[in-house]
Amino acid sequence: MKVALFSSQNYEKPFFSKALSSHPHIELHYFTESLNEQTVALCQGFDAVCAFVNDTLNGAVLAELAEYGIQAVALRCAGFNNVDTKAANALGIKVMRVPAYSPEAVAEHCIALMLTLSRKTHKAYNRVREDNFDLNGLLGFNLHNKTVGVVGAGKIGQALISILNGFGANVLVYDPNVGEGSYTLSSFDMLLEQSDIISLNCPLSETTHHMINDDAFAKMKPGVMLINTSRGALIDTKACIRALKNRTLGYLGLDVYEQESELFFKNRSDEIIQDDVFMRLVSFPNVLITGHQGFFTQEALEQIANVTLYNLQQVLDAQVDLTNQVV
Repeated sequence: MKVALFSSQNYEKPFFSKALSSHPHIELHYFTESLNEQTVALCQGFDAVCAFVNDTLNGAVLAELAEYGIQAVALRCAGFNNVDTKAANALGIKVMRVPAYSPEAVAEHCIALMLTLSRKTHKAYNRVREDNFDLNGLLGFNLHNKTVGVVGAGKIGQALISILNGFGANVLVYDPNVGEGSYTLSSFDMLLEQSDIISLNCPLSETTHHMINDDAFAKMKPGVMLINTSRGALIDTKACIRALKNRTLGYLGLDVYEQESELFFKNRSDEIIQDDVFMRLVSFPNVLITGHQGFFTQEALEQIANVTLYNLQQVLDAQVDLTNQVV
Protein backbone atom coordinates (compact mmCIF):
# COMPACT_ATOMS: atom_id res chain seq x y z
CA MET A 1 0.00 0.00 0.00
CA LYS A 2 1.41 3.35 -1.09
CA VAL A 3 0.35 6.14 1.28
CA ALA A 4 0.69 9.90 0.72
CA LEU A 5 1.28 11.56 4.09
CA PHE A 6 0.49 15.30 4.00
CA SER A 7 1.55 18.16 6.29
CA SER A 8 4.63 16.11 7.12
CA GLN A 9 7.00 17.37 9.81
CA ASN A 10 10.55 16.16 10.46
CA TYR A 11 9.70 15.32 14.06
CA GLU A 12 7.18 12.68 12.93
CA LYS A 13 9.47 10.65 10.71
CA PRO A 14 11.46 8.76 13.41
CA PHE A 15 8.22 7.60 15.04
CA PHE A 16 6.69 6.44 11.76
CA SER A 17 9.95 4.79 10.69
CA LYS A 18 10.00 2.76 13.88
CA ALA A 19 6.33 1.82 13.59
CA LEU A 20 6.72 0.82 9.93
CA SER A 21 8.97 -2.08 10.94
CA SER A 22 5.79 -3.92 11.95
CA HIS A 23 4.03 -3.09 8.66
CA PRO A 24 6.35 -4.16 5.80
CA HIS A 25 3.65 -3.81 3.15
CA ILE A 26 2.91 -0.14 3.87
CA GLU A 27 5.03 2.46 2.08
CA LEU A 28 4.85 6.08 3.26
CA HIS A 29 5.67 9.06 1.06
CA TYR A 30 6.02 12.34 2.95
CA PHE A 31 4.69 15.64 1.61
CA THR A 32 5.31 18.86 3.54
CA GLU A 33 2.41 20.45 1.68
CA SER A 34 -1.04 20.57 3.24
CA LEU A 35 -3.73 18.57 1.49
CA ASN A 36 -6.21 20.87 -0.23
CA GLU A 37 -7.78 21.49 -3.64
CA GLN A 38 -4.48 22.81 -5.00
CA THR A 39 -2.35 19.86 -3.84
CA VAL A 40 -4.73 16.93 -4.18
CA ALA A 41 -3.22 16.08 -7.59
CA LEU A 42 -0.16 14.82 -5.70
CA CYS A 43 -2.28 11.84 -4.61
CA GLN A 44 -2.32 10.27 -8.07
CA GLY A 45 -0.73 6.83 -7.99
CA PHE A 46 -1.32 6.28 -4.27
CA ASP A 47 -3.61 3.82 -2.53
CA ALA A 48 -4.38 5.86 0.60
CA VAL A 49 -3.90 9.28 2.15
CA CYS A 50 -2.74 10.23 5.65
CA ALA A 51 -3.88 13.69 6.79
CA PHE A 52 -3.53 15.96 9.82
CA VAL A 53 -5.72 18.51 11.62
CA ASN A 54 -5.41 21.40 9.16
CA ASP A 55 -5.60 19.41 5.94
CA THR A 56 -8.73 20.03 3.86
CA LEU A 57 -10.94 17.05 3.10
CA ASN A 58 -14.00 18.78 1.69
CA GLY A 59 -16.28 17.42 -1.01
CA ALA A 60 -14.10 18.63 -3.86
CA VAL A 61 -10.91 17.08 -2.46
CA LEU A 62 -12.66 13.80 -1.65
CA ALA A 63 -14.15 13.64 -5.15
CA GLU A 64 -10.64 13.97 -6.60
CA LEU A 65 -9.35 11.25 -4.27
CA ALA A 66 -12.14 8.94 -5.38
CA GLU A 67 -11.28 9.67 -9.02
CA TYR A 68 -7.68 8.61 -8.32
CA GLY A 69 -8.95 5.34 -6.85
CA ILE A 70 -8.11 6.20 -3.25
CA GLN A 71 -10.49 4.45 -0.89
CA ALA A 72 -9.03 5.25 2.53
CA VAL A 73 -8.03 8.35 4.51
CA ALA A 74 -6.12 7.86 7.75
CA LEU A 75 -6.29 10.88 10.04
CA ARG A 76 -3.37 11.05 12.45
CA CYS A 77 -5.46 13.04 14.93
CA ALA A 78 -8.63 12.59 16.96
CA GLY A 79 -10.79 15.35 15.49
CA PHE A 80 -12.41 15.00 12.09
CA ASN A 81 -14.21 18.33 11.70
CA ASN A 82 -12.04 18.97 8.61
CA VAL A 83 -13.67 16.04 6.80
CA ASP A 84 -16.93 16.21 4.84
CA THR A 85 -18.15 12.92 6.25
CA LYS A 86 -21.31 12.86 4.11
CA ALA A 87 -19.25 13.22 0.94
CA ALA A 88 -16.80 10.56 2.07
CA ASN A 89 -19.63 8.15 2.78
CA ALA A 90 -21.27 8.83 -0.58
CA LEU A 91 -17.96 8.27 -2.38
CA GLY A 92 -17.19 5.06 -0.47
CA ILE A 93 -14.02 6.47 1.07
CA LYS A 94 -13.20 5.01 4.47
CA VAL A 95 -12.02 7.58 7.03
CA MET A 96 -10.21 6.51 10.20
CA ARG A 97 -8.73 8.45 13.08
CA VAL A 98 -6.58 8.13 16.18
CA PRO A 99 -9.26 8.46 18.87
CA ALA A 100 -6.92 8.73 21.86
CA TYR A 101 -3.22 9.51 21.75
CA SER A 102 -2.02 10.07 25.30
CA PRO A 103 -4.89 12.22 26.55
CA GLU A 104 -2.61 13.08 29.47
CA ALA A 105 -0.39 15.01 27.04
CA VAL A 106 -3.13 17.52 26.20
CA ALA A 107 -4.45 17.61 29.77
CA GLU A 108 -0.99 18.39 31.13
CA HIS A 109 -0.62 21.16 28.54
CA CYS A 110 -3.88 22.67 29.83
CA ILE A 111 -2.35 22.74 33.30
CA ALA A 112 0.88 24.23 31.91
CA LEU A 113 -1.09 27.08 30.36
CA MET A 114 -3.08 27.62 33.57
CA LEU A 115 0.01 27.72 35.78
CA THR A 116 2.03 29.86 33.40
CA LEU A 117 -0.75 32.44 33.26
CA SER A 118 -1.61 32.31 36.96
CA ARG A 119 2.00 32.47 38.21
CA LYS A 120 3.38 34.52 35.28
CA THR A 121 6.40 32.24 34.94
CA HIS A 122 6.94 33.30 31.31
CA LYS A 123 7.37 36.90 32.43
CA ALA A 124 9.56 35.92 35.38
CA TYR A 125 11.83 33.93 33.05
CA ASN A 126 12.41 36.96 30.83
CA ARG A 127 13.02 39.25 33.83
CA VAL A 128 15.63 37.00 35.42
CA ARG A 129 17.51 36.72 32.13
CA GLU A 130 17.84 40.51 32.28
CA ASP A 131 18.98 40.41 35.94
CA ASN A 132 15.63 41.83 37.05
CA PHE A 133 14.49 40.13 40.27
CA ASP A 134 11.63 42.51 41.07
CA LEU A 135 8.44 40.66 42.04
CA ASN A 136 6.08 43.56 41.40
CA GLY A 137 3.65 42.63 38.63
CA LEU A 138 4.13 38.88 39.13
CA LEU A 139 1.46 38.30 41.77
CA GLY A 140 -0.38 35.07 41.03
CA PHE A 141 -3.12 32.93 42.56
CA ASN A 142 -3.56 29.35 43.77
CA LEU A 143 -5.39 26.70 41.79
CA HIS A 144 -6.29 25.17 45.17
CA ASN A 145 -9.95 25.87 46.01
CA LYS A 146 -10.59 27.62 42.68
CA THR A 147 -13.64 26.57 40.68
CA VAL A 148 -12.56 25.15 37.34
CA GLY A 149 -15.16 24.50 34.68
CA VAL A 150 -14.34 21.69 32.27
CA VAL A 151 -16.39 21.72 29.06
CA GLY A 152 -16.20 18.19 27.68
CA ALA A 153 -15.29 15.19 29.84
CA GLY A 154 -14.03 12.70 27.30
CA LYS A 155 -10.62 11.05 27.67
CA ILE A 156 -8.73 14.38 27.74
CA GLY A 157 -11.31 15.99 29.99
CA GLN A 158 -11.17 13.08 32.43
CA ALA A 159 -7.36 13.26 32.52
CA LEU A 160 -7.59 16.99 33.24
CA ILE A 161 -10.16 16.44 35.98
CA SER A 162 -7.85 13.93 37.68
CA ILE A 163 -5.02 16.47 37.73
CA LEU A 164 -7.28 19.27 38.96
CA ASN A 165 -8.52 17.03 41.78
CA GLY A 166 -4.90 16.66 42.83
CA PHE A 167 -4.57 20.44 43.03
CA GLY A 168 -7.62 20.59 45.28
CA ALA A 169 -9.70 22.54 42.77
CA ASN A 170 -13.49 22.45 42.72
CA VAL A 171 -14.36 20.97 39.32
CA LEU A 172 -17.57 21.67 37.42
CA VAL A 173 -18.28 19.60 34.31
CA TYR A 174 -20.56 20.33 31.40
CA ASP A 175 -20.96 17.28 29.19
CA PRO A 176 -24.37 15.74 28.38
CA ASN A 177 -22.70 12.36 27.78
CA VAL A 178 -21.14 11.69 31.20
CA GLY A 179 -22.51 10.72 34.59
CA GLU A 180 -21.43 11.40 38.15
CA GLY A 181 -17.75 11.38 39.02
CA SER A 182 -15.10 13.23 41.00
CA TYR A 183 -16.67 16.52 39.94
CA THR A 184 -19.97 18.38 39.99
CA LEU A 185 -22.17 18.09 36.92
CA SER A 186 -23.33 21.48 35.73
CA SER A 187 -25.37 23.23 33.09
CA PHE A 188 -23.36 25.27 30.61
CA ASP A 189 -24.73 28.54 31.99
CA MET A 190 -23.94 27.60 35.59
CA LEU A 191 -20.41 26.65 34.61
CA LEU A 192 -19.92 30.02 32.89
CA GLU A 193 -21.29 31.91 35.88
CA GLN A 194 -19.39 30.11 38.65
CA SER A 195 -16.00 29.20 37.19
CA ASP A 196 -12.77 31.03 37.96
CA ILE A 197 -11.11 29.06 35.16
CA ILE A 198 -12.81 27.52 32.11
CA SER A 199 -11.15 24.83 29.99
CA LEU A 200 -12.56 23.76 26.63
CA ASN A 201 -12.00 20.06 25.97
CA CYS A 202 -14.79 19.19 23.53
CA PRO A 203 -14.87 18.46 19.79
CA LEU A 204 -15.86 21.02 17.18
CA SER A 205 -19.30 20.51 15.68
CA GLU A 206 -22.23 22.58 14.48
CA THR A 207 -23.51 22.84 18.06
CA THR A 208 -20.16 23.77 19.63
CA HIS A 209 -18.98 26.21 16.91
CA HIS A 210 -18.48 29.62 18.60
CA MET A 211 -19.98 28.31 21.83
CA ILE A 212 -17.85 30.94 23.55
CA ASN A 213 -19.31 34.14 22.13
CA ASP A 214 -20.47 37.55 23.37
CA ASP A 215 -23.41 35.99 25.22
CA ALA A 216 -21.15 33.45 26.95
CA PHE A 217 -18.63 36.10 27.99
CA ALA A 218 -21.46 38.22 29.44
CA LYS A 219 -22.25 35.37 31.87
CA MET A 220 -18.68 34.86 33.08
CA LYS A 221 -17.06 36.20 36.23
CA PRO A 222 -14.98 39.34 35.70
CA GLY A 223 -11.32 38.33 35.37
CA VAL A 224 -12.03 34.69 34.42
CA MET A 225 -9.31 32.54 32.85
CA LEU A 226 -10.17 30.76 29.59
CA ILE A 227 -8.11 27.85 28.24
CA ASN A 228 -8.64 26.22 24.84
CA THR A 229 -6.62 23.21 23.70
CA SER A 230 -9.34 21.64 21.54
CA ARG A 231 -10.35 23.46 18.36
CA GLY A 232 -9.98 27.16 17.63
CA ALA A 233 -13.49 27.69 16.30
CA LEU A 234 -15.03 26.84 19.68
CA ILE A 235 -14.30 30.51 20.44
CA ASP A 236 -15.54 33.54 18.52
CA THR A 237 -12.15 35.25 18.38
CA LYS A 238 -13.50 38.77 17.83
CA ALA A 239 -15.82 38.37 20.82
CA CYS A 240 -12.79 37.13 22.77
CA ILE A 241 -10.90 40.33 21.94
CA ARG A 242 -13.85 42.41 23.11
CA ALA A 243 -13.88 40.46 26.39
CA LEU A 244 -10.16 41.07 26.86
CA LYS A 245 -10.59 44.79 26.21
CA ASN A 246 -13.44 45.17 28.73
CA ARG A 247 -11.53 43.00 31.26
CA THR A 248 -14.22 40.31 31.50
CA LEU A 249 -11.49 37.96 30.36
CA GLY A 250 -8.56 38.24 32.74
CA TYR A 251 -6.39 35.50 31.27
CA LEU A 252 -6.44 33.65 27.96
CA GLY A 253 -4.44 30.51 27.13
CA LEU A 254 -4.74 29.12 23.61
CA ASP A 255 -3.10 26.15 21.95
CA VAL A 256 -5.45 26.43 18.97
CA TYR A 257 -6.75 29.30 16.87
CA GLU A 258 -9.71 29.63 14.53
CA GLN A 259 -7.57 30.44 11.48
CA GLU A 260 -4.51 28.44 12.53
CA SER A 261 -4.21 26.57 9.24
CA GLU A 262 -2.71 29.73 7.76
CA LEU A 263 -0.17 30.10 10.58
CA PHE A 264 0.71 27.09 12.68
CA PHE A 265 3.31 24.34 12.15
CA LYS A 266 5.60 26.62 10.09
CA ASN A 267 8.46 28.99 10.96
CA ARG A 268 7.08 32.41 10.02
CA SER A 269 9.61 34.53 11.92
CA ASP A 270 10.78 36.22 8.70
CA GLU A 271 7.27 36.92 7.44
CA ILE A 272 4.82 39.77 7.93
CA ILE A 273 1.80 38.13 9.54
CA GLN A 274 -1.30 39.21 7.61
CA ASP A 275 -3.85 38.04 10.19
CA ASP A 276 -4.77 41.25 12.05
CA VAL A 277 -7.06 39.42 14.47
CA PHE A 278 -4.28 37.08 15.57
CA MET A 279 -1.80 39.94 15.92
CA ARG A 280 -4.28 41.81 18.12
CA LEU A 281 -4.63 38.71 20.29
CA VAL A 282 -0.89 38.33 20.88
CA SER A 283 -0.60 42.01 21.76
CA PHE A 284 -2.44 41.54 25.09
CA PRO A 285 -0.13 41.02 28.09
CA ASN A 286 -2.52 38.49 29.65
CA VAL A 287 -2.69 36.21 26.60
CA LEU A 288 -0.51 33.13 26.14
CA ILE A 289 -0.57 31.28 22.81
CA THR A 290 1.23 28.07 21.88
CA GLY A 291 1.22 26.70 18.33
CA HIS A 292 -0.95 23.58 18.69
CA GLN A 293 1.63 21.65 20.70
CA GLY A 294 -0.66 20.14 23.31
CA PHE A 295 -0.30 16.71 21.65
CA PHE A 296 3.46 17.11 21.23
CA THR A 297 5.03 14.54 23.55
CA GLN A 298 7.09 11.45 22.81
CA GLU A 299 4.34 9.19 24.13
CA ALA A 300 1.65 10.83 21.99
CA LEU A 301 3.69 10.78 18.77
CA GLU A 302 4.51 7.11 19.28
CA GLN A 303 0.83 6.32 19.77
CA ILE A 304 -0.21 8.37 16.74
CA ALA A 305 2.24 6.53 14.48
CA ASN A 306 1.27 3.10 15.78
CA VAL A 307 -2.49 3.61 15.58
CA THR A 308 -2.35 5.32 12.17
CA LEU A 309 -0.44 2.39 10.67
CA TYR A 310 -2.70 -0.10 12.45
CA ASN A 311 -5.70 1.63 10.81
CA LEU A 312 -4.07 1.43 7.38
CA GLN A 313 -3.11 -2.21 7.95
CA GLN A 314 -6.75 -3.07 8.62
CA VAL A 315 -7.68 -1.54 5.25
CA LEU A 316 -4.83 -3.41 3.55
CA ASP A 317 -6.05 -6.65 5.11
CA ALA A 318 -9.56 -5.91 3.76
CA GLN A 319 -11.11 -6.08 7.20
CA VAL A 320 -14.81 -5.22 7.18
CA ASP A 321 -15.09 -3.73 10.66
CA LEU A 322 -12.41 -1.07 11.08
CA THR A 323 -11.67 -0.31 14.72
CA ASN A 324 -11.29 3.46 14.42
CA GLN A 325 -13.51 4.18 11.45
CA VAL A 326 -15.32 7.53 11.34
CA VAL A 327 -17.01 6.92 7.98
